[in-house]
Amino acid sequence: MSVTERVVAAGYEPLDSVWYGEEDADLLERLLAFYPRHEPKLILDATVNGGRFWRRSMRPIIGLDIDPHHRPMVCADNTAMPFASCSFDVVVYDPPHIPNQGRDRSKDFNTRFGLGSRASKEHGYTFSHTYPAFMQEAWRVLADEGILLCKIVDYIHNHRYQWAHVDLIKAGEAVGFIACDCIVKVRKGPIIDPKWKVAHHSRRQHCYWIIFRKSHRCE
Repeated sequence: MSVTERVVAAGYEPLDSVWYGEEDADLLERLLAFYPRHEPKLILDATVNGGRFWRRSMRPIIGLDIDPHHRPMVCADNTAMPFASCSFDVVVYDPPHIPNQGRDRSKDFNTRFGLGSRASKEHGYTFSHTYPAFMQEAWRVLADEGILLCKIVDYIHNHRYQWAHVDLIKAGEAVGFIACDCIVKVRKGPIIDPKWKVAHHSRRQHCYWIIFRKSHRCE
């Protein structure tokens, strides 16, 4: 049976390119049901933090985080992961992506998302320098035809737009991934800093989920 025949038999449900749901966990479940060529046998969350993506999930997850405070299943650096090559069908990546932003007291980012890290001046106040090493490891631990699901947010720093999703895609393609799709996830509101009186740019009210595949083809 061909891939198309299997999809039709299972009951195809299209996935919209814009997601208005509140929870990343709900969207992630849709992505996992939509993109893998086969039912994932083992999934790696390479930035598991408090595990908020998986609180209602029954999927086979290995959670990795560099911070022991979160009590991950595996405490390690995702740029040097202690796994054999081709171990996972899916890797999920949600890196720090709101560095040095305004102090919006209505959103406790540090507690909810573990965003305690601050990007340094030496790296241009971005985290983009961390993407290439992670991408190399993600390519290694993913099985052939496996998928990498990345959540990423563009942002403004020092009155300049930081194209984080572009940097992420370039890093992925440099090691061999093909960027196959993009979901725009709309959130309720942007970060607001009381000192921002006038902003000459649109407010960031969305993030991206980028879908990469370890393959030479997307479909």
